[in-house]
Amino acid sequence: MAFRTSSGRFLAGLALTGFMLAAAGCQSGDNGILNLGFGKKDPTAPPPAQDPKILASQLNAYCPRVTVRDGTAFFNTYANEVKKAKPKLKKTGDAAADAAAQAAADAAAATPPDDSARIIYQASISDVTRDCSRADGQLTMKIAVAGKIVPGAKFTPGTITMPIRTAVMHGTDVLYSQIHQYQVQVTDPSVATQFVFTDSNVVVPAPTAQDYQVYAGYDETAPKATDKPKKTHRKRAAATN
Repeated sequence: MAFRTSSGRFLAGLALTGFMLAAAGCQSGDNGILNLGFGKKDPTAPPPAQDPKILASQLNAYCPRVTVRDGTAFFNTYANEVKKAKPKLKKTGDAAADAAAQAAADAAAATPPDDSARIIYQASISDVTRDCSRADGQLTMKIAVAGKIVPGAKFTPGTITMPIRTAVMHGTDVLYSQIHQYQVQVTDPSVATQFVFTDSNVVVPAPTAQDYQVYAGYDETAPKATDKPKKTHRKRAAATN
């Protein structure tokens, strides 16, 4: 009887031990029914947000990139063309023939002239670059513009002047804007002449974020170097005794 009692207790203890081991195995397993996911990374969870702050070293190394705006990479000059007087059509008395001749004359007058025969030279910008330095809370930039000049049919050797503008903006605020009447000597009309223009006087407040825009390009709306301001004459007041 004692043997059976001891055997029964031994079997009961063995069964309890097996249950505890099985439960522990379920808790430690990846797919166990008791696994509540603690400490396990969800592969579908989004990555943590990055710190938007810019390091001081990154800001000090920031040198705004130069952009050439659309329509400012080319500059063409044309010779003035003398307009020919419109020929007078003689009436033939035939209404249909006169109408056809008038229509042909109007179409010829409306056709734009061939500007390629009037080109003096064509200038284009092929590359832009910059260099930056900081001192006393200011950013100093050196902006370089490289390009070429192709003489046209009306070109004669000599000095040509190209209006090149450099500008620095912060949003809608203009921090720097300067027009340069850059001159280049062109002696051989049969080949293109390379040029490099540099503006070394660009000084603006040092940026607090990487949000400056720098532009370089031709500005045909700028006044020519030969243009002089108009003089204004003031009327003298009549002398009184």
